[in-house]
Amino acid sequence: MTRFILRRLMQALIVLLVMSFVIYGLIGLMPGDPLDIMIASNPGATPEVVAHLRAIYGLDQPLMLRYWHWLISALMGDFGFSRIHSQPTLEVLGPALLQTCKLLLASFVVSVVLSFVLGIVAALRPGGIVDSFISLFAFAGISVPVFWLALMMILVFAVNLHWFPASGMANIGDGGFMDQARHLIMPVTTLALANTGGFIRYVRASMIETLRMDHVRTARAKGAGEGRVVLIHAFRNALIPVVTVIALNFGTLFSGALLTETMFAQPGMGKMIYDSILGNDFNLALTGLLFATVVTLLSNLLADLAYGWLDPRIAVR
Repeated sequence: MTRFILRRLMQALIVLLVMSFVIYGLIGLMPGDPLDIMIASNPGATPEVVAHLRAIYGLDQPLMLRYWHWLISALMGDFGFSRIHSQPTLEVLGPALLQTCKLLLASFVVSVVLSFVLGIVAALRPGGIVDSFISLFAFAGISVPVFWLALMMILVFAVNLHWFPASGMANIGDGGFMDQARHLIMPVTTLALANTGGFIRYVRASMIETLRMDHVRTARAKGAGEGRVVLIHAFRNALIPVVTVIALNFGTLFSGALLTETMFAQPGMGKMIYDSILGNDFNLALTGLLFATVVTLLSNLLADLAYGWLDPRIAVR
């Protein structure tokens, strides 16, 4: 087990190195550079001043040399300076990371629990009325655009019913736990509903296949109760393919909840990366994307470790 984890961590470091080079190269090939906005706001800047600034920021050097200098600094814990926020990138990353973690973890738990329950219920009577309604709900969750769902949530629950605040993280002068929780209810619900549909379909399909296997029929023939058959003998084996989908989706959610964060004015990782790319804040964009890569790699590692726990026949070496 220890050797497996160390090998996977070494592979993750190699992937991070390759990804840092690819992302840095793609950002470096984008039209314009961080000085363009500074120059545009100061039309009186002479070519000599512009050339001097490019030399200070290293923008007059070849792309590979700039990447090498950035890599050496990153290995020492210096990920550069955010031009938009006028702060070190790690200081900007912290609040965005905290907000995304609150939004992501809450919506992830809600969507996983809801999909497990509805997926199992649908698989017990495939083709029945309950299965049809759950499948319709899953299809609607997959098909409805996130921005439209967020708008409907704001229109119904914030504008018409006045149950929840429409946007933001907390009321001015409050900021307590309950106040922050009220502000998170609608974005968490929106993000959870947007991902529950896909999870339900995977859980349902995997459960239907598992319930037809020989070991499930054997458990029933031995007199095991229906609850034990479903939850112990079937559900645990059905989780193996579902865990892969959930792990991959977790990494995607970490940096991909851009629409939800934008609609509800939640300054999380997705919106931060998007704004930094639009604002030519290359250091912040690169750091945020690399952090999202780390989360995805760790999610895959945890999924592989979960395989061995769910099915002892799977050897983790």
